Amino acid sequence: MALELRWDPAPSDWSDALRAVYPMYRWAPWFGIGLGALAVVLLVAGQPVPGFFGVLCALIIVAMPMVAVWAQFRRNPVAAATVTATVDEQSFRMMTVDGTAYTDLRWSTMAGWVETRHNFVLRTGGSALFPVPGRAFGEQEDLDGFRDLLRQQLGEPSKR
Repeated sequence: MALELRWDPAPSDWSDALRAVYPMYRWAPWFGIGLGALAVVLLVAGQPVPGFFGVLCALIIVAMPMVAVWAQFRRNPVAAATVTATVDEQSFRMMTVDGTAYTDLRWSTMAGWVETRHNFVLRTGGSALFPVPGRAFGEQEDLDGFRDLLRQQLGEPSKR
C-alpha cells in the first residue's frame, strides 16, 4: 500500500497535536476557566484588586497556549508551506512543495501515534510531533488505510 497525501498546515493542526500529547495544553483552558470563576467570586465579594488580577491571570492562562502556537507557526517560514507526503510500509516521507524541508520517518524510529478528531499525530522517541490532518486524505478509504497501516507498523494508538 502506498499513499500520496497533500495538505496546507494550519496552527490548529499543531494545537490539536499538542493537546493530544501534552496534558498542559489540554488542561490549561479548564484551569483558566476555574481561576476566572474564583476571580469573579472575589469581585462579587467586594475584592476588586485580587478579582481583576485573577481575571487577568485566567485570560493569560487560557490564551497562552494558543498564542504560543500561533507565534511559533508564524515565525517559522516552513511551517505554512504546502506539504506532500508519501506513505508506504517502510516509512512516512514528507516534503514541502517548494523543497525547503524534507523528513523521512522510518516506522522503526517512531514511538507511537494518537488519533484526534481532526489529526493523526505521529510521535518520535523525543519531543518531535508530526500532525497529519484528516483533510490530507482524498477519500475515506485512504484515511482508513492509513489508520490500518499505523496499527500494523506502530501498534494501537496511545491513550490521550
